Amino acid sequence: MRTALVIGTGLIGTSAALALTQRGVTVHLSDHDPEQARTATALGAGTDEAPEGPVDLAIVAAPPALVADVLADAMARGAARGYIDVASVKGGPRRELEARGLDLSSYIGTHPMSGREKSGPLAATGDLFEGRPWVLTPTRDTDTEVLNLALELISHCRAVPVVMDADAHDRAVALVSHMPHLVSSMVAARLEHAEEAAVRLCGQGIRDVTRIAASDPRMWIDILSANPGPVADLLTDVAADLEETVRALRALQSSDEDKRLEGGTGIASMLRRGNAGQVRVPGKHGSAPRAYETVAVLIDDQPGQLARIFADAGVAGVNIEDVRIEHATGQQAGLVQLMVEPKAAAVLTAALKDRGWAIRQ
Repeated sequence: MRTALVIGTGLIGTSAALALTQRGVTVHLSDHDPEQARTATALGAGTDEAPEGPVDLAIVAAPPALVADVLADAMARGAARGYIDVASVKGGPRRELEARGLDLSSYIGTHPMSGREKSGPLAATGDLFEGRPWVLTPTRDTDTEVLNLALELISHCRAVPVVMDADAHDRAVALVSHMPHLVSSMVAARLEHAEEAAVRLCGQGIRDVTRIAASDPRMWIDILSANPGPVADLLTDVAADLEETVRALRALQSSDEDKRLEGGTGIASMLRRGNAGQVRVPGKHGSAPRAYETVAVLIDDQPGQLARIFADAGVAGVNIEDVRIEHATGQQAGLVQLMVEPKAAAVLTAALKDRGWAIRQ
C-alpha cells in the first residue's frame, strides 16, 4: 500500500492515518468538517489535499448510520482500488449497501476494537490499535486484493486481525462493549444527584466501573442506534439478574432465618457467576488471564514519583505486568499497585524497601 484516503478524521480515522503516515504511506484526509481535517493534517496524519487519482485503499471512518452513504459515494467516484469501513457495527451497513445493488467485491467491513473516552482528532495517537483485535468480516464475494490491503493496514497499525461473520460480530460487541457501556452509564447516573459527602468516598472501584461512562453521548447514540436489538436482548438478561439480586437482598432483611439463608445463597450465586465470567476476560496481549501478585507502594503526588518506581523496579530486574493507581481522598498522596509475577513479588518488595519506598502490606 502506497496511498490511502481516510474519510472521517475523528479519533479512529486520524489514529489510523497517523499509523500509516509513520510507515511511509501517503495519506489523504477528508471530512465533512474541513476544520477537523485541517487539525488532523496539522497533527501529521497526512494531507487534506484531494488525491489526483484513485488511491490504494479508502478507509471510511464515519458513524454507522452514515457508512453506506459515504461508501456508496466513494465507490461511485472510483476513489480507490479497495474500500473498508471501521464502524463498530457491521451487519447493517453491509445489508444497506447490498440493497443499493452495489458491487461489493472491492469492499470489506472491519472494526478495530480500540478507542478512548475522548473523541476527535486531538485524541488520536498512532499507537491506538497496537496489540488490539481488528475484526475483518469478509464474504465469499470479497476480492483477495482488498482483503490483503486490509491486512496490510492492520499490520501497519500493529493490531491483531480477527475474522468473523458480520452478524456474529455485532452480537459479540453488544456483549463486550455496547451493553457494558450502558450499564456503566446507569451506575454513573446514580452519582449525578448524590450527596457530596457520599461522592467524596469514591474509590478505585467506582472509578473502574464508571470510567467508560465519560464517553461522548452523541457518538454512543450513533453506535447504539445501529445495534439496538442485540443490546436490548442482553439488557433483558441483566434486568432479570437485577430482579433476582433485589429479591435476594430483600430476603436478607427478613426476620425469617430461612429467607435470610435463601437471600444469602442468591447473592453468593450471583457473585460466583461474576467470578466465573471475569476470569474469561483475556489477559495481556489477548492471552489467557494470569494471576499476579500485587506490590502496593505509597507515593506522594509529586512529579517523577512513578518514573522512580519503574526505574527502581528495572534495576531490580522485575517486569511490571500491570499498574493501577488509587488516589487518597483529600490528600496529595496515593497508592500505586504494581502487578508482577508471583515469584518476583518478594524481590520487588525488598528492592523498593531498600530504596526508601513505603510498602503497604
